[in-house]
Amino acid sequence: MPRRPLRPALTAVALGAAMLALTACAPAADESAPAPSATVSSSPAPIPTITQTATAVRIPADCRSMLTADVLAQLGDTPLNDPAMGPSGAQSDGSLTCIWRDPAADTTGLVTHITRMDRGPALDMLNDLVSTQGFSCYTPDAGTRCEKTWINDTYPVNDGRTLYWRDDVLIDTQYSNLAPTGYTASIISSIFGS
Repeated sequence: MPRRPLRPALTAVALGAAMLALTACAPAADESAPAPSATVSSSPAPIPTITQTATAVRIPADCRSMLTADVLAQLGDTPLNDPAMGPSGAQSDGSLTCIWRDPAADTTGLVTHITRMDRGPALDMLNDLVSTQGFSCYTPDAGTRCEKTWINDTYPVNDGRTLYWRDDVLIDTQYSNLAPTGYTASIISSIFGS
């Protein structure tokens, strides 16, 4: 009986191995998907829903201790909670107000209020900022963050507001000509550990 040539069988095996090798080099589905955008369109859209944890979160009582050394260095000699600026520091209702501003300055300063706010009212407020004032919102660090910047009405400097809500805690910062890089992220890390 004549022997059959092995060449077609070997060719099929070689092609199969080549296809397998190419498939192994192809990117996984997660790698080929585009990275999520950090910002949301300025057109009004509902705030994404965040699942809330049941653990009660403690609001800090000290404005300096919740900030990293880098953020504190950026704030430099800016006075904190000068009595001339009004009530500040730990409040009787458990909230915290931090006012970084020289009373003699015309505009440069930053004010942060950290308070408790239930999910429903918080998301209603954030949605209203999106639809009526043009804020942009996204959902980093298991919370909802909304922000907007604009030019000061009197001086050629940037003003802005950043809000972050998670687990019934609202961090609300308004600033003018003073926006340290990583400020809100530092507070989030201090309060929530992430």
